[in-house]
Amino acid sequence: MKNQYHRFTSRCLPALTLAAILAAPAGNAAIALDRTRVILNGSERAESVEISNQNKELPYLAQAWIEDAQGNKINDPLVALPPIQRVEAGEKSQVKIQPTAGMKMLAQDKESLYYFNLREIPPKTDKANTLQIALQTRIKLFYRPAGLVVAQNAKPWQENITLTRQGNSYTVNNPTPYYVTISSASAAYKGKDITGFNALMIAPNSSEVLGGSAASLGSAPVLGYINDYGGRPKMIFACQSNTCRVSEVKPG
Repeated sequence: MKNQYHRFTSRCLPALTLAAILAAPAGNAAIALDRTRVILNGSERAESVEISNQNKELPYLAQAWIEDAQGNKINDPLVALPPIQRVEAGEKSQVKIQPTAGMKMLAQDKESLYYFNLREIPPKTDKANTLQIALQTRIKLFYRPAGLVVAQNAKPWQENITLTRQGNSYTVNNPTPYYVTISSASAAYKGKDITGFNALMIAPNSSEVLGGSAASLGSAPVLGYINDYGGRPKMIFACQSNTCRVSEVKPG
């Protein structure tokens, strides 16, 4: 799923100029992350996220925090340190995500979902009538208990999902203790997403209805997923009766 960006303004400009700036692409962010998702393994004491200032002329402040699955800002059972720091022009730094004592209260038989947030704060300008925009990046943060740490050569758990057809729709079943993010759905390996599909995330040991019609996915549905590294492999399903299982996986 794509990162979410929010824009904040501090001063006013003529309407035309304001509209032009707000239309600027999210890729213009000065403070950038080195990944699209964070995995904190229960066997590790912390996970370091590298941040970099893409602006070669100006220093920026980087503000970091964590939210729970409902979007509430938290400091327990995970905390981002330091909560704010200065990153010099063209330089790199790190934010550490550390567990707190409250981590002991989390389920140890499945993953837990959080969100890592990073907001850039531009330096104050002395120019009059200048609009300053701060971009915020929000990515998924998964806490993975020590007993669920995945071996490098293990079969991807995403390949264990199944599809169940009910009428003209499919339900995606996730029998694993991990989250699964489905990023694409088509009737062919190189095909376009079917009408009505929206990326979805299936929680551990749960099911979600797949957007779009079952008929539009054809006889061998193809679903893409996002792995721990941001890759997007595609799973080709074989169906018998109303149940479909992964039969082949190809690069995304």
